[in-house]
Amino acid sequence: MVSNLGKKRFDALFEISRYAVSGGAVSALPLPGTELPKQIALTASDIFMYAKIWKRYFDEDLSDKELHEILGQFGLITIAAGGTTYLVLKSSSAIITEITNRFGPVGWGVSAAVTGSLTGLCGLAWLLYCDRLYCDRKIADA
Repeated sequence: MVSNLGKKRFDALFEISRYAVSGGAVSALPLPGTELPKQIALTASDIFMYAKIWKRYFDEDLSDKELHEILGQFGLITIAAGGTTYLVLKSSSAIITEITNRFGPVGWGVSAAVTGSLTGLCGLAWLLYCDRLYCDRKIADA
């Protein structure tokens, strides 16, 4: 079980780093006034990242799960708090990126670092949740 869990963790970390780097690269594109479309694309990318991490741990597509199961697993309060936090992070990232775009290459680097870091942190939080749920299920099955 440990080696299997270790592989799941490594694969999930690889997915997170891949999405963080690509999200940072997209954010660094100097397109003033286009932050909303970029943030929508980055949010869609984050959702794909979460789905891939879920698939790595549970060998099932997150989209196949019923909404009430997901609500039951997370708890309605956790979803509301997590969703609010995510929206605040994305909004802050959009504002920071819009401001840093005006400072040329240095600003673009800052924008990439901020967006990549936020994607990575959100991905790690999701990985920890999936890891905990996976371990709990394995203990329950034993």
